[in-house]
Amino acid sequence: MLGAIAGDVIGSVHEHTRTKTREFPLLTPASRFTDDTVLTVAVADSLLHGRHYVDALHDWFHAYPNAGYGGTFWLWANSRRRMPYKSWGNGSAMRVSPVAYVGTTLEGVLAEAKRSAEVTHDHEDGIRGAQATAAAIFLARTGCTKDQIRQYIESQFDYFLDETLDELRPTYQFEVSCQSSVPQSIIAFLESTGYEDAVRNAISLGGDADTMACIAGAIAEAYYGGVPTAIAEPVLARLDYRLRGVVREFSGQYGLGVAKAERGVQPNS
Repeated sequence: MLGAIAGDVIGSVHEHTRTKTREFPLLTPASRFTDDTVLTVAVADSLLHGRHYVDALHDWFHAYPNAGYGGTFWLWANSRRRMPYKSWGNGSAMRVSPVAYVGTTLEGVLAEAKRSAEVTHDHEDGIRGAQATAAAIFLARTGCTKDQIRQYIESQFDYFLDETLDELRPTYQFEVSCQSSVPQSIIAFLESTGYEDAVRNAISLGGDADTMACIAGAIAEAYYGGVPTAIAEPVLARLDYRLRGVVREFSGQYGLGVAKAERGVQPNS
């Protein structure tokens, strides 16, 4: 979960800038949390306290109404609607990471990812994006190799993961659909050598930077054993006490939280 939030904060200043390089300051004075963080915390709150996803998403939106939500979600949450709106956007994938830690089986994680998505994103592509992201995180945290993660995601979700970042980067553009941003975010993780590397990879594609770094960062946290302290501490400092409280409660109960040191490439990579 913290890996997703750190990716969001790091990617926040690259939104709509078409950054096409991995060489950039990791955190700047302008780096901040966005809707990706708020809604990830909302999902965690729902799982921790048995709240309905709709109620949690509504309440956290109203606590942070200016965090940068998509227009359709903003209208849905602002009016406290309870019916989904058939979205295929990547919002379902960027908020799903807590699900992968609560579930004890892959089947359970897939089912809960669907439930977390379909309260807004009931389009099959929106559900697929959430499930693919949650599955990648679950497989990463339970010891699967990158090849095993790649093969499972390709076979179960019909995502093509054989392109390289160098092949994608020149022509890749800003995309908010799950179909055109979740696979690329997973590739950013698959090509990485550590947590920071995964986030830099995702941002370097020049797309929906905060959300793609959020997704790649969530998988990288699970695979590499946490978020390096040098990243986790300044990211947590950018959250207020409410957000930080849920992150710490969830990490204490389920997650990896802060790694004492970046572990680099795992033996199974």
